[in-house]
Parts: sequence; structure tokens; C-alpha cells
Amino acid sequence: MLTTDELPDDVEALKALVLEERAARLAIDAALLASHAECAALEAVRKDRDATIAYLQLQVQKMQRDKFGRSSERKQHLLEQFQLALEDIDGDLAEAEEKVDAAATKVGPHTRRQPKRGPLPEHLPRERVVIPAPQACPCCGSDKLSKLGEDVTETLDVIPRQFIVRQTVRERFSCRACETITQPPAPFHVIARGRAGPSLLAMILWSKYVMHLPLTRQAEAFQHEGIPLEVSTMADWVGACAAALEPLTELIRAEGFTASRLHGDDTTVPVLARGKTRTGRLWVYVRDDVPFGGTGPPVAMYFYSPDRRGEHPQGHLKNWSGILQADAYGGFNALYGEARLPGLIREAACWAHARRKFFELADIEAAARKKAAGKTQKAISPIALEAVKRIDAVFDIERAINGQTADDRLRVRRESVKPRIDELHDWMTAQRARIFGKGDLAKAFDYMLKRWPAFTAFLEDGRICLTNNAAERMIRPLTLGRRNWTFAGSDRGGERAAAIYTLLQTAKLNGVDPQAWLADVLSRIADTPTSRLPDLLPWNWKRDQKPNAI
Repeated sequence: MLTTDELPDDVEALKALVLEERAARLAIDAALLASHAECAALEAVRKDRDATIAYLQLQVQKMQRDKFGRSSERKQHLLEQFQLALEDIDGDLAEAEEKVDAAATKVGPHTRRQPKRGPLPEHLPRERVVIPAPQACPCCGSDKLSKLGEDVTETLDVIPRQFIVRQTVRERFSCRACETITQPPAPFHVIARGRAGPSLLAMILWSKYVMHLPLTRQAEAFQHEGIPLEVSTMADWVGACAAALEPLTELIRAEGFTASRLHGDDTTVPVLARGKTRTGRLWVYVRDDVPFGGTGPPVAMYFYSPDRRGEHPQGHLKNWSGILQADAYGGFNALYGEARLPGLIREAACWAHARRKFFELADIEAAARKKAAGKTQKAISPIALEAVKRIDAVFDIERAINGQTADDRLRVRRESVKPRIDELHDWMTAQRARIFGKGDLAKAFDYMLKRWPAFTAFLEDGRICLTNNAAERMIRPLTLGRRNWTFAGSDRGGERAAAIYTLLQTAKLNGVDPQAWLADVLSRIADTPTSRLPDLLPWNWKRDQKPNAI
């Protein structure tokens, strides 16, 4: 920096000095701006690498889950955490990119993992917005322009759902000859003197029992859209729909009980009582013949009971005989009696339940997570780990024959699976003799060894599955919804929920959109004679449905 004595006295020299100083400051500012932009770019590169690492870790976890076990046991919660973390990293990366783009200085290039964008769905309507082209050439001003083509950018957007009031007009006529007055009959309404159309009713049922939105939340959403609907009104509508659809519910259950093999399971349902809630039960029985190439339509049948006494499943299955795949619930034992009428129900145990007991004792990753968090961890059992490995070898063979015919499955099981099962039984018997007491490991061995005929039933019948996952998959929506709607209002509400779950989950099993199916069925069921009601069942409706049924 120059002192006062060093400054020149000449005006032109002073001007030149000022300009030089200004240029130097501009260069410094430009360098600082470039430095900030470069730092932002480097930060974006770092976040991009973090996102790539998280993405690859997520893929590895998914592949490990698919290869080695069920999601409920194999890192499902960890996968969800990875997905949430990946969303945050992508958001941070996008924010950093915007900051880099906002910088006015050119910086070194960097690459970002580009998302794989597929075309937007073809069935969506297109709204064409044309940006006006210039009327004259911006270069020479000539108006002699000819179109060479166009570039189209598609953006997915949403228009809020639209409510309409449908007016059904019935004209009256009078005969001038005999003075008779004629008028078409009034249309059918699902709800007597109701004002809700079938599509609205289907949407309410679908939102409550598939999307798990309680009626209180739906009422708030309707109010926000300018449609005031009381919760009590919608509750009446749900009850009326359940009554109108009851014939279809009974047909689905009747079809399900024609199966020679069923999966069974149950889950808790809190039921409102005086000043508290008590625990009811929802039972599900699933017919799923896909694993052995069966042609029967899949069916999910739900029933409600106020408690878990064995008389309830015994009542559900009192007129049925066949193979029941379920857990070791004691209430099923009366069904397996040899003198039972109308016929014998054969027990087939679930290997996933048995494996889970060993897996909990051999979960190395869970122990590592507890250790990292400073929590007390159980010792990893090498015997339980060996049991899991031996059971997984059986699962590997079963995955390869899934979907084949019952005869082909039985042949592979006799050739490849039975020797492994025999070795497993000998090994388990020897290990159990060395374990004293009634600890968790002893209970895991006893769970299988005491029910060995039920666990090996699949070696004698190709229709039997290795697990009861078909029923557990149908229980999962109930456990998810239970967190939202908290409890059933009464026993009757539990029965109504079981009936509607039977309809909706069976539709989903048959690849049918539950909301579209319900809307069409509610509009037609009154005019459909009893003999034609089977045409409305999901597996028949799928073949005859019309586009845009709603």
C-alpha cells in the first residue's frame, strides 16, 4: 500500500493508479467467487459419491435379503433406514447442485449420477402448452419463418380430484288417450335415500381398509376440498356397503373352503370397551395354489372373534377337511383328531417359524449393532447358527421348484430334500441330548422335534409349501392399518372389517384394482340376479371388466 508521500501529483497518474487498484480488487473478488463455487462443486461431488455408496449398499442389502431370507427377519428395518438416508443424500445433492448453478463463475466440471428416467405413463392425458414462437427473425427482422420441428418437455403434474353432483332425471308422461301417467323406476342406491354414488363409496372403503385412513382423516380431507361430510355419515355408508356386499363375501368364503389346502394365521385387534380397549382377534385363511401350479383363484377369508379361544378356528373350519398350514397354536389341535368329522385335517407346520427361533439366537448383525450401541447383547450360539445354515439349504432347493407342478415338486423333494431333512433330524436329536435345561435353544429344538411329522409333511405331498408366508402376507396389511385406526369400535365393527378385508384382499390377490372393482360392483349388484352374482367375483370380473370402470 502506498503512503501519502509516495502518491504522484499528476492527475493522469492518479487516475491510472486508481484504475489499477480497482482492477486488482475485481480480480481478487473473482478469485474468491471462483473459490466459493469450486468448493460448492467439490461438496456436490462428495455428496454424489456418498449417494452412490448408499445406493450400492442398498442394492447389496436387497440382494442379500432376496437370497438369504424373508424381509421381516433379514434387514427389513435396515433397508428402510438406508432408503430414508438415500432420500436425504439425494436432497442434499440437489441443493448443492443448485448452489453451483447459481454461481456466476465457471468452475471445473464434475459429474453426478443421473437418475434413470423412464417415459411418463402413456395412459395419462396430455395437456399441450405451446410457447409462442417469435413472429420475426431476431437476427435480421424478416417475417419469412418456416417451422423446422419442435422440442417437447413432459412434466408430471396433478389436478385436484373433482367432485360432481350427478342428476338422474326421470321424466313423467301422461297418455292423452287413457290419461295414464308413466315414469321410469327410480335408480338403485346402495344406501336407501342416500346421496353417495358408488365411486365415492368405493373410494371411502378403499381409503379406510387398503390405505388405512380412518374416517376422521378422510372427513378432514373432504372438508379441505369443500365437501363437508360427517364421520357418522360415512360410518353409516360403510355399514350399508358391507350389508349390500355380504352375498359376495359369502361366495368368496364358500369358494375358499373348496380348497384342499389352506394357510391359517391370526393377529390381535384392539376393540373399544368401557374406558379401555380389549383384545379381539382377526383370523385369515388363504387359498393359494400358485406354488404348485394350481388353477384355482387365490382367496383370502377373514373372520373376527372377541378372543383367541380354540373354539373360533374350530367353528370356522367345522365343515372343511384338507391340509392346514399354520403355526403351533394349541387351538388348532382339536382339528387334527383322527375321528374328526366330516374328515381329517392334516397339519403342515411352518419352517419359517421354526427357523426364526434359531435365527434370533444366531443373528450376528443384531449382536454387532447392540455392541456398537453399548447395549447388552446375547452370546451368539454356534449351534443355532449351524441350524440356520442347514435349514437355509432346504430353502434354497425349495425356491428353485416354486411354481412347478405338485408331482415335480414331490420328485425333487424326495431326491434332494429328504436326505438333508434326515441328516438335520439326526443332527438335531444329537444336539438336543447335549443341551440341558429349558433355555431358548432347547425350546427351539423342541419346537421342531415334537412336531416332526408336521414339519416333514411336505415330503409326502407336493402341494404343501415349506412356509406359512401366504397367510402372513395377508396379516401384514392388518398390522399396518392397526397403527392408524388404533382399534375397532365394537365386535360388530370387527366382523364388518373382516368382511370388507375379505373382499378387498381377494381382489388384490387376483390382480384386480380393489377400488375400480368395488365401484363397478356397487353400481351393479342390485340389478344382478342371484344366479349371476358369481360373475361379479374378482377372478371372473377381471376377464369382463371395462376400461375406466370408475
